[in-house]
Amino acid sequence: MANVTDAAFRRMIVKEGKPDVTWTEFVSADGLASPGRERLMPDLWFTEEERPIVAQFFSAKPELMYQAALLAQELGFDGIDINMGCPDKGVEKQGAGAALIKNPELAKKIILETKRGAGPLPVSVKTRIGYLRNTLSEWLPQLLETEVAAITLHLRTRKEMSLVDAHWELAEEAMAIIQSYDSSNERTLLLGNGDCKTALEAREKAEKYGIDGVMIGRGIFGNPWLFEKSGRIVEPEEKLRAMIEHTKFFSELYKVHPRTGLGLKEFSVMKKHYKAYAHGFDGAKELRIQLMEANNVSEVETITTDWLKKNS
Repeated sequence: MANVTDAAFRRMIVKEGKPDVTWTEFVSADGLASPGRERLMPDLWFTEEERPIVAQFFSAKPELMYQAALLAQELGFDGIDINMGCPDKGVEKQGAGAALIKNPELAKKIILETKRGAGPLPVSVKTRIGYLRNTLSEWLPQLLETEVAAITLHLRTRKEMSLVDAHWELAEEAMAIIQSYDSSNERTLLLGNGDCKTALEAREKAEKYGIDGVMIGRGIFGNPWLFEKSGRIVEPEEKLRAMIEHTKFFSELYKVHPRTGLGLKEFSVMKKHYKAYAHGFDGAKELRIQLMEANNVSEVETITTDWLKKNS
């Protein structure tokens, strides 16, 4: 969820319907240890309203994950998550993300060093059911050896990316592996992930498969109301008003220049959100085409307001 669940979008989510736990975008521990550190620090901004909030890092270097964990403590995060599931080629080329599924010994060293730097903070892992095939029975016990606080399991292999339906039937198997390793109240928690589009669906899956919770990723796109308890239908006008508000949050927070579109994050980052907000209603395609040409908050507001007047 890089360049999606940033501080601006999380503010929108908390405002409209707060989840039980919030994660940051994943941040490179290598980058935080480099001269480019200051450029990455905005990825770790958060407000008190977002608590409990977990900092997510990735790296193939245990010593740098130790340093990132110290930083997370210093910044006041409530937990640390290690990404061992990202299929991005650039991340994998470093030996990080999903590549760690193929290197369990290094994965364990990374977890243990992160725990050493985390102090009292819980450390969790987000990963997949395997790399080329389902290897839960081999991979999961390796992670459990490190006594991580929680494992979020994207119920697809790295090879499958997100091109097939998530294998939710394997959540039950994963829980059985965890409970066979440790059946006490102090055992590692298991969160499922994949294809959940509503909070109700997530609760149903957690109950059906006997797991501790569900992480929702792509389902939150364009839908900061996802965790709202009422589960009401949000009308297009409210969606578009929120889209404008989100754009204002983003531009102010990241100091985006109105002419160049440059700032701590580029204005173009917002355009993936416009595709999600302007979706699923009559005339949405026409509006999306116009929004893709927008270069600043003012243009987004004008385009959207004009569209609403024409279609009211």
